[in-house]
Amino acid sequence: MMNKQNAYIVTSIFIFSIIVSLIDAVVHPNYFVKIPIKILFFLVFPMIFFVVNKKDFNEFKKLFRFQKSGILKSLFLGIAVYTVIILGYILARNIIDFSDVTSNLTEGMGITANNFIYVSLYISLMNSFLEEFFFRGYGFITLKKYTTRKFAYLFSSLIFAIYHVGMLIGMFHISALILLLVGLVIGGCIFNYLNELNDTIYPSWFVHMFANFAINTVGFILFGVL
Repeated sequence: MMNKQNAYIVTSIFIFSIIVSLIDAVVHPNYFVKIPIKILFFLVFPMIFFVVNKKDFNEFKKLFRFQKSGILKSLFLGIAVYTVIILGYILARNIIDFSDVTSNLTEGMGITANNFIYVSLYISLMNSFLEEFFFRGYGFITLKKYTTRKFAYLFSSLIFAIYHVGMLIGMFHISALILLLVGLVIGGCIFNYLNELNDTIYPSWFVHMFANFAINTVGFILFGVL
């Protein structure tokens, strides 16, 4: 049953994700220009829901509740994810052509070997937090209170993958892109599950952070820094 709360969350997640994805695909802003855009759509605008719905503000605070046991498990899982991604790159680099990645990053976003260290730190720490708050805290844990668990799982994971299309299109062959999107849907479901165990976004944020560490390590290799 659709009520105004889940209608607002579903609509806002869909619209905000598509807007950011289209900005990536069509406008190709410099990455440092995109940072405030993402903060606006993935943090400031979603906060309107919690400001307007006063009774949900306590639920909002729970999203940031620290639980030591969940964090430790997430750290170990994050290290495992880092290892898998690096090994996956090593095994796939002679099969998948990664040559367009750095040129697309430079031409499309202004990312070079010289500024990649700053971009990688933002991506690993701040960007991962914004996405986990938006897609898992707001788009799953909060949405699940107003709709079915199955719908919240599928919707947040699918939108998480679709949002990445604007960023990834043009970097990879269509087969590799489809594989990455399927992986993002599965990853989104796993992130939802980790957070569901504790009703906080920290578990998925830590795993997401280590996944980004791995991707950035690959980036350093492609830029010739490592």
